[in-house]
Amino acid sequence: MSRFERKDLAHIARGFLMGGADIIPGVSGGTVALILGIYERLVGAISHIDGHFLGLLSRRQWSSAAEYLDLRFLIALAIGILSGIASLASLMHYLLLHQRPYTLAVFFGLILASSYIVMGMVRPNTTEQRFGCYGLALVAAFFAYWLVGLEHLGFHDHLAYFFLCGMVAICAMILPGISGSYILWLLGAYVAVTGIIKDVLKFQCSTREFTCLLVFAAGCAVGLIGFSKLLKWLLARAHAPVMAVLGGFMIGSLRLMWPFQRDLTPLVDKLKEKRFDPVMPPALDGQVTLCLTLAIAAVLAVLALERWGSGEKETSPPA
Repeated sequence: MSRFERKDLAHIARGFLMGGADIIPGVSGGTVALILGIYERLVGAISHIDGHFLGLLSRRQWSSAAEYLDLRFLIALAIGILSGIASLASLMHYLLLHQRPYTLAVFFGLILASSYIVMGMVRPNTTEQRFGCYGLALVAAFFAYWLVGLEHLGFHDHLAYFFLCGMVAICAMILPGISGSYILWLLGAYVAVTGIIKDVLKFQCSTREFTCLLVFAAGCAVGLIGFSKLLKWLLARAHAPVMAVLGGFMIGSLRLMWPFQRDLTPLVDKLKEKRFDPVMPPALDGQVTLCLTLAIAAVLAVLALERWGSGEKETSPPA
C-alpha cells in the first residue's frame, strides 16, 4: 500500500461514525454508511471475498488481491469503526440510561432525516414503478415497526443456534434501519453472546464457551459474505426497489427511537436487559420542547452530513 492519504482519514472518520451508530440499540451502522455515500462500495468490497480472491491469494498475488478486495478502504473503515465503538461505548451507555428522552430524541431526528435521504434515492423510471417502490417501502416500514415491538424469543443453548444467530444478526447489521444487536436480543442470544465475549476478554471462558463463540463468528462470516453478494446483485438489478425497502425499514424502526418511554423493568439495572414501552407525553412541557429541539437539530446535522458525503459518492471498484 502507498503512504497515508487524506482519503484514508476521511474513511476512518466515516468508520468512526458507523462504529458510534453500531453501539446504539436499534441503530445500524449501515444507516450511516448509506448517508455518507459508501454503502454500495462497502457491500461490493465484502462481496469480493470469493473464489477469485482466494485464487489470487493462493498464487501469492498480494497486490492484486488487495486491490480486488478494496482492502485499503476496508482497513481504514475498520480502524474508524473500532475507534468509534471503543471511545463512545461508555458515553452512550450513560446517556441511554440517565438521559434517555433527550438521547432518543437526537436518534429519532437522525433516523428520520436519514430515511428522507434514502427515499430520495428511489428514482423509478415510470409511474407504475413509482407505485411499486412506495408500496414496498410501506410494507417494509410496517414489518420493521412490528419487528421492533416483539418480545424476545427463548434462548436455545445449541451450537446450531449460535451459528444461526450469527448469520441473522450480521445480516441485519449491514441493513440500514435494522440493528444487528437488537435482532440478537430478539433471538434471545444477546446476553449469552455478550457474556461469552466478556469472559473471553478476561481469559475466564470455558472450552464450551470458546467453541460457541467460534461457531457464532463463523455464522457471522457466512452471513456477511453471502448476504453482501445478494445485496450487491439486487442493487445492480433493482436499485430503486431495494432503496425503497431500505428506506421503509428505517421509517419503521423509528418506533424504537421514540423519546417518550415507560420503563417496564424498573428493578433491572443493566441497560441491555431493560425493556421500555413508547407512550405519548402527558403535556407540552419543557422536556417535550427540548426533545423537539434536539430532534430538529439532529435532522439538520444529518442533512449537512449527507451534503458532505454526496460530494464524495463512492461505489465499488469494477469486479
